[in-house]
Amino acid sequence: MDADACALLRRLLTERPVAALATLHRGEPAISMVPFVVSPAETQLLIHVSALATHTRDMLDHPRVSVLLTDEISAAISPQALPRVSLVADAVPLERDSPAYLTARLRYLARFPDALQTFGLADFSLFAVRLQSARLVAGFGRAHSLAGEPLQALLRDIGA
Repeated sequence: MDADACALLRRLLTERPVAALATLHRGEPAISMVPFVVSPAETQLLIHVSALATHTRDMLDHPRVSVLLTDEISAAISPQALPRVSLVADAVPLERDSPAYLTARLRYLARFPDALQTFGLADFSLFAVRLQSARLVAGFGRAHSLAGEPLQALLRDIGA
């Protein structure tokens, strides 16, 4: 992946506030929208979700998920050339009394301070969405795949 593609992937991960989250719901694909924050040291995304949402039960039943981030739509870019990244990940709930939860909570609230009220609700949970692979489409004929240590290194670099 060249420097421009890496910069685009970093920008999508750090500037886009919401993602499409794909889960397996009763044997069928389901997609929902979730705000997220990158946790670079742990090479994961963090999402804060309600037990009332079907995707929360889905992640508990089937932790493998997919996440889609797209660039902003503009008249200057054809929809087929819209920069985007599809991520394959494993979603893991964070235990409320763990140090990982406390760190994740601080990181999430730094990006979404209005979420403070939902952290007081018993039905909300933090999930670590641990990235396994990425497929970046940077435009027509510009697609890149990244997995394993190269993906982990790019994520760690976001926090540097």
